[in-house]
Amino acid sequence: MRKLYINGNFYTFDTVRPLAQAVVVENGRFIDVGTTDDMRLRWESPYSETINLNGKTVTPGLIDSHLHLSIVAENFMNLDLTGVTSKQGMLEKIQHHAQTLQSGEWLLGRGWDENLFTDGGIPTIDELDSVALNHPLYIPRVCSHAALVNSKALNIAQYHPDIAVPEGGSIVRDEETKQPTGLLLESASQLITEHIPEKTYDQLKNALRQTMKHALSKGLTSVHTNDPHFLGGLNQTYQLYDELLNQEQLGLRCNLLIDHDFLDDLRANGMYAGYGNNRLQIGAVKMFADGALGRRTALLSEPYSDDPEKYGEAMFDQATLYEMVKGARDLSMPVAVHAIGDQALTNVLDILNQFPAVTHRDRLIHAQIVNDELIKRMTNPNRITDIQPRFVASDFPWAKERLGEKRSGYSYAWKTLQKAGVMCAGGSDSPVEPVDPLLGIHAAVTRKAPGETHDGWNPNEKLSMREAFRLFTEMGAYATNEENIKGTITRGKLADMTVYSHDPFKMEHPDELLETNVEMTVIGGALK
Repeated sequence: MRKLYINGNFYTFDTVRPLAQAVVVENGRFIDVGTTDDMRLRWESPYSETINLNGKTVTPGLIDSHLHLSIVAENFMNLDLTGVTSKQGMLEKIQHHAQTLQSGEWLLGRGWDENLFTDGGIPTIDELDSVALNHPLYIPRVCSHAALVNSKALNIAQYHPDIAVPEGGSIVRDEETKQPTGLLLESASQLITEHIPEKTYDQLKNALRQTMKHALSKGLTSVHTNDPHFLGGLNQTYQLYDELLNQEQLGLRCNLLIDHDFLDDLRANGMYAGYGNNRLQIGAVKMFADGALGRRTALLSEPYSDDPEKYGEAMFDQATLYEMVKGARDLSMPVAVHAIGDQALTNVLDILNQFPAVTHRDRLIHAQIVNDELIKRMTNPNRITDIQPRFVASDFPWAKERLGEKRSGYSYAWKTLQKAGVMCAGGSDSPVEPVDPLLGIHAAVTRKAPGETHDGWNPNEKLSMREAFRLFTEMGAYATNEENIKGTITRGKLADMTVYSHDPFKMEHPDELLETNVEMTVIGGALK
């Protein structure tokens, strides 16, 4: 049925008609855009449906260019420690959760962040043992680049001092006793995760369904998500998404980033970037060049300012990373490479320059620390940078301590990147940050966390409200080469829209965005 959305305050992000009052939708696409009177005169009939927006504000549907729906789904199944502000509070939550489990059952969770703690550092293995005595424990940090385990988990993994640790990972040991502290960095977590019982298919599907509905409630119409390692491999991941999106038609459009480990499966299935339909598509090949800033594993060209002996860690040597990119190119696939530190970004660009471009754009994920030379190299029309504005609110001021004054000026430099012509798309990296694009937009505009009263971290890097919304709409479409079918409210494009309780572009102060509600999420013209 033809639908008319009338009496709205539409910001179309289409330069030909930037503002409108009404749109007409048929077969899931916009067929007309204009004033309410004109649209009703041309298109209203007994066979059409009219939805009165009563003056509410509308933008193109919001897009999150980088998150992990599968890991967010774990928070619906396991212990969620996101936002806990003390070590004691974390231990109490673990102890309470342990009481809900059967003896010997794995205690799983996610989301702790020692930078929020007001009463000390990361819990020790003895403290973890004391609150989860009868349970093997595995709880990744909010960034997923570190994890805590207890003695029972290490015993199950048959830990010994000479145990082989996967490349790119490390077991943190006490300097005096040389015993494990309970902290594992990067790929060392694989020593534990291979022993954790897998969730059933139905458990995964139900949690993923809840997560998608949550994303829809936050105004998201499309997401680019990286999941095979957490959903049982490529085949099961695709099957889960296919059932939820194509069969159940939940609505959320999903582009799947596929880890390089599954290249053989992509080849066997005949899959490629763009494979699928406008509800579910295969995206780029995901890989890592370095770790995270929080644990000082992001790879820098100069030492950390608060630990001069550390430069961070490359996840792979250059020869290995080259072969990984070559594997993707052998399938004519783009790559999406996690690179936080400036040296990691240099390493990635050095390798990409050795390969011709493919149909879809390569993606530089995070790119938090740059310099003038790197910025020049990033302005390639065949590359796009996936940035996470909300990281500014979470990472400062400790990020400044890690990097020092000079490098901080080139960190999280969204305005500088855009001025230089670097294409950027906005995301959350959820569960690192909440599944809430308005929080990311607020951070891009204010450069600070809600409630803070300063002028913002590196205030010269603030974006305008329009620039910030563009990251999460139009540019999200560019990241997957879908700019011709989504990202703006334009005739012929998919009818994806987000409707708000307040007008973000007429706010006296951007903090009003924090009080703004998503009133409707519309996908293909249908309310979700």
